[in-house]
Amino acid sequence: MPRDADADAEAVALPGGGAMFSAPAQPTAGYNELFLLAPFGFFLIAPDGVILQANLCGARMLGLPRSALAGLRLRDFVGGADGEVLARFLGECCAAVAEPRCELMLRARDGGASWVSLLGSFDIGARACRVVTEQAGSRLEALARSEERLRRIVHCADEGVWEVDAFGHTTFVNPRMAALLGYPIEDILDLPVGRFMDDEGRALLERNIARRRQGEVRRYEFKFIRSDGAELWACVAINPLFDPGGRYLGALALVNDITSQRAAAARIWRRANYDDLTGLPNRHMFMDRLAQETRRADRCSDGSAAFLALLFIDLDHFKEVNDRLGHAAGDRLLAEAAQRIGACVRASDTIGRLGGDEFTVVLSGLDRVGTVDRIAQGIVDALAAPFALDAGAESVQAEVSASVGIALYPADAGQVCDLMARADQAMYVAKHAGRNRYAYYTDGAQQAMLARQAIAAELRAALAASQFELLYQPIASLRDGRVRKAEALLRWRHPRRGLLRPAEFMPFAESSGLMVEIGDWVLREAALQVQRWQGSVDAGFQVSVNKSPAQIQREPGDYDGWLAFLKERALPPRSVVVEIGEAMLLEGMDAVIERLRPYRAMGLQVALDHFGAGYSSLAHLVRYELDYIKIDQGFVEALEREPNGLAACEAIIAMAHKLGMKVVAEGVETEFQRSMLREAGCDYAQGYVVGGPMPAGELERLARSTGR
Repeated sequence: MPRDADADAEAVALPGGGAMFSAPAQPTAGYNELFLLAPFGFFLIAPDGVILQANLCGARMLGLPRSALAGLRLRDFVGGADGEVLARFLGECCAAVAEPRCELMLRARDGGASWVSLLGSFDIGARACRVVTEQAGSRLEALARSEERLRRIVHCADEGVWEVDAFGHTTFVNPRMAALLGYPIEDILDLPVGRFMDDEGRALLERNIARRRQGEVRRYEFKFIRSDGAELWACVAINPLFDPGGRYLGALALVNDITSQRAAAARIWRRANYDDLTGLPNRHMFMDRLAQETRRADRCSDGSAAFLALLFIDLDHFKEVNDRLGHAAGDRLLAEAAQRIGACVRASDTIGRLGGDEFTVVLSGLDRVGTVDRIAQGIVDALAAPFALDAGAESVQAEVSASVGIALYPADAGQVCDLMARADQAMYVAKHAGRNRYAYYTDGAQQAMLARQAIAAELRAALAASQFELLYQPIASLRDGRVRKAEALLRWRHPRRGLLRPAEFMPFAESSGLMVEIGDWVLREAALQVQRWQGSVDAGFQVSVNKSPAQIQREPGDYDGWLAFLKERALPPRSVVVEIGEAMLLEGMDAVIERLRPYRAMGLQVALDHFGAGYSSLAHLVRYELDYIKIDQGFVEALEREPNGLAACEAIIAMAHKLGMKVVAEGVETEFQRSMLREAGCDYAQGYVVGGPMPAGELERLARSTGR
């Protein structure tokens, strides 16, 4: 062979003498990654016998890690006459003899030894010998060809290939999969797939594999974590592997990188739904959120006084700022105004920018008008403070104010478009009244005052005339299906307007000071009813009643009347569960804890209603003395439409159980939801799949039928 003139090459002599050949300083061209996981030994050997590369199987034959073979000679692993056999074999390889082969004994560093067959060839590109090593007597050539073909297909695939055993540990990845994750292949082997995912992804993957083993074929999108910490989003098709006897061996996954597609879709979606300047929802997104909140208010009104308020905010004198300082300064003022509004509202509230200097806010889950007053006044005060704006080379101050219009749902309008129109009308009332203020929608200030007074008088008359009544919604055990709990739901049978829900009259009860008196009536009436059920259905029957902030804020001594009533009726205090809403957390955690202690001292149990709707956190659960948490219906609905819906419910349930609390799922409407919640370990279900609000007699018949 001619001598290679490459300056990076070095001359080496053939074993046993002979012509000189050139080998590259780092000869890796002849080592194909296809051979890394081959089931036979593969070596790239310099003509002088130095091991340049070895695959995993070959390194195991020599009893050393691959990294420890650098600089060693294959001759070091054979003894006696086998050394001459090896030298002759390498010489034939370098001389390009057709299909050189030999048999010899390899002596591993870990003490093992085995007879092997060597099949060799000379790789001109690498200036080195390619040596395939297998157990003596095997059909080496056919195996090598078939394995080479299969590995070439897997190696060149555009998809990542990932194989795991029955325990979820990696047994194979192709180079594409390793490149997607940013790790060498060797660093992935033997590790669980969950090592490259977050907690949420691990739980989803385990459920997906389990469902696929049961025959359910679906593709899922998973988030992996790359070696550099970046997120890798992938569409994964999982196929279970079974032996001929049907025993589960593991799974094979085909992985497609969709990170860029998801990012592009997210950018398009954000541009279509959010305002570029402020980052707030635009008109389209805000109207969708408003519609969702009205539906939520409709659901909540079955069991509480929940309503929502829509605030329409218009900046006063903003045009003058734009004209005087320019549009760039005006944009900075709008961006800061959005931040100030955001600082005034709650985490669960929605802010939007409709365009120009118009903003909107949805205050949801309200049970008293005082909360609306507090937030609206906070927004007015925040926007009245001077804005420091850069205008060219200097900083200047700009002053604006805000006119805020407020419309209530469902009191002022039953449709989203009507609610928007009336909040807009109320905003103009605030402007015409002098700006820098807020105003409620009314047909006229005098008429509104008279209407509130009339409703307050009707409420007082309703108490005296026994026009209030309670319906009860059953709560069933998910363990055995028995109904042994119920929630008391207040209704007003108005002589002219018919049966009214709490959202239609409780805000007026709060403003007229009747909330505490009505709440006392509800508790006493519910206590009498649960006593009847304890005699006719089950001695441990419980009833839940909702408590408003006005009732929670009463002096602790005022609870003595409740305790005396329960003692007089010989009714165990645990018969009554007091439900408080998340909105009460706004009153300050320490203050609420102090107000709850009298309940606990009386023996009443306490439940946190609509958990997860906006305010709750683990810190709240740890500090409060609670017996139950009620998962908000939004989480229950997500069980059927969101891939992570079950994981969210499972996390809440596990957390509550660790803290010694029972869990009630609200708004359970389908058998699928009930089944999933039962599997997740939830204790109780409440919703139309069990039964809607019903009279006491009907609930008693239902409870008896479930106890058979």
